[in-house]
Amino acid sequence: MDLTIIYDNTAFDPRLGAGWGFSCLVACGEATVLFDTGADGDLLLSNMEKLCIRPGSVDYVFISHLHLDHVGGLASFRAVNRDAKVYFPDTAPNRAKHKMIALREQQRLLPGMYTTGILEGIEQSLLVWTSRGWVVISGCAHPGVGRILQAAAGLGDIRALIGGLHDFQKFELVRGLELICPTHCTMYDDQLRNLFPQKCIQGGAGRRLVLD
Repeated sequence: MDLTIIYDNTAFDPRLGAGWGFSCLVACGEATVLFDTGADGDLLLSNMEKLCIRPGSVDYVFISHLHLDHVGGLASFRAVNRDAKVYFPDTAPNRAKHKMIALREQQRLLPGMYTTGILEGIEQSLLVWTSRGWVVISGCAHPGVGRILQAAAGLGDIRALIGGLHDFQKFELVRGLELICPTHCTMYDDQLRNLFPQKCIQGGAGRRLVLD
């Protein structure tokens, strides 16, 4: 799995812009998935260009939840890539359009890739298989990190947690993970880095993670 953060509250790569929201590109096998689209489509596409990521190379878009800071860039992205299928949470009626697929339950999306399904009626997370377990990618973790990890654990061992963790403070829940990368709305990222300095790494636009 090859993951690059494109949009975040901070910029890991100084060439890139930062803005409130989250988006990352996930390459798994032969599929390329854009997870969320940030709030601003212009910033999303600008960062993609600086990272040499062609919008047309994206096969799928996965929307974690329908808050503006995660879906605001979708229209701009679809203006330059009409072929990518869009997976979005089925929490609002009559949202489906051309090549948009509503998701509700936990299910397999692609080889080595699942959705947790909508948890607590608001948000889904993406699960990506690697050789040493599942990587959980979270938009904001509104349902709670514990609830998300519980849903993921039904499929097997969890290796890593990446993304927005909101007000998560039950730090013992992630003690056994190999890697944690808090981004976006995480309120207690300093505490996570202090508690787990060997496995908690900085996020930010431009950060790349490769997990075999």
